[in-house]
Amino acid sequence: MALSKLEKRIRIKRRVRGKISGSADLPRLSVYKSNKEIYAQLIDDKDGKTLASASSREKGVDANGTKSEVSAAVGKAIAAKALAAGIETIVFDRNGFVYHGRVKALADGAREGGLKF
Repeated sequence: MALSKLEKRIRIKRRVRGKISGSADLPRLSVYKSNKEIYAQLIDDKDGKTLASASSREKGVDANGTKSEVSAAVGKAIAAKALAAGIETIVFDRNGFVYHGRVKALADGAREGGLKF
């Protein structure tokens, strides 16, 4: 029986998370997208803490425009929060989503904001 879209994403997510992990020096930028919103967090996996987060639901993020434009704004917002916390280099975790469209726009926005990965 064929796997559903969600089951495929979870398999990919588990495979990727076996290879990457975040620390306080090199946190993991985890991305989650729903049909309407997009969320990003910087995670220290060794201590199990979220260092910074941004989403399209926050007041500081410009939520006007297409979903890709909003995703780029979220990327810039998470980059600003990371730089304020003294974080410049990260590991990108696409969370099983295809690196295309909104996920790519968020990553590009984070790069424009000054993050390196």
